[in-house]
Amino acid sequence: MMNGDYGPINSSWGGHEWWFAHLPIIAAILSPIIIFVVVWTIFWKGLALWHSARRGQCWWFLILMFVNTLGILEIIYLFGVAKLKLNELFSTKVHHNN
Repeated sequence: MMNGDYGPINSSWGGHEWWFAHLPIIAAILSPIIIFVVVWTIFWKGLALWHSARRGQCWWFLILMFVNTLGILEIIYLFGVAKLKLNELFSTKVHHNN
């Protein structure tokens, strides 16, 4: 049996009813993951933006501000380009453009 343009009612996933019935479970599983990803991204983006601004590296600042890579580009910048060590991530000493 077909239901308009939405495909078969009795699909292998149980139709549209399956999603509505399991939505609270799906939300409960995905919510902590989404929160973790957001906090992770904000943490690394904030550190990378702060260090690039203090070093006067405006191109890196702009790239890091607008390119979202779940923290991957930010980590590459901090440890590969800026060549920071873990104990320097939260240092308030003045950076020099390398």
